[in-house]
Amino acid sequence: MKLDKEEKDILTAYESGTMRLSTPSKSEMAKVKAMAENTFRKDRRVTIRLYDHDLKGIQKKAMEKGIPYQTLISGMIHQYVEGDLIENVNG
Repeated sequence: MKLDKEEKDILTAYESGTMRLSTPSKSEMAKVKAMAENTFRKDRRVTIRLYDHDLKGIQKKAMEKGIPYQTLISGMIHQYVEGDLIENVNG
């Protein structure tokens, strides 16, 4: 994993002992929890049409992973949007 300058500085300070982690307060934990819940709330419904063989392939992959196929589709879209799923322009 590549770190930017700020991340490297933070890691160096932590490893050298010049920075210490503190325990968050109850109000800070509540804010973080609320942000996390909002981040993972799925609040949009989308209807798409897929080729039958694509849907069957997705359902097969989801079954192998032990997850619902809608969850797999949602995860793939999220990975693509975040840049973690790369397009194969050759095929």
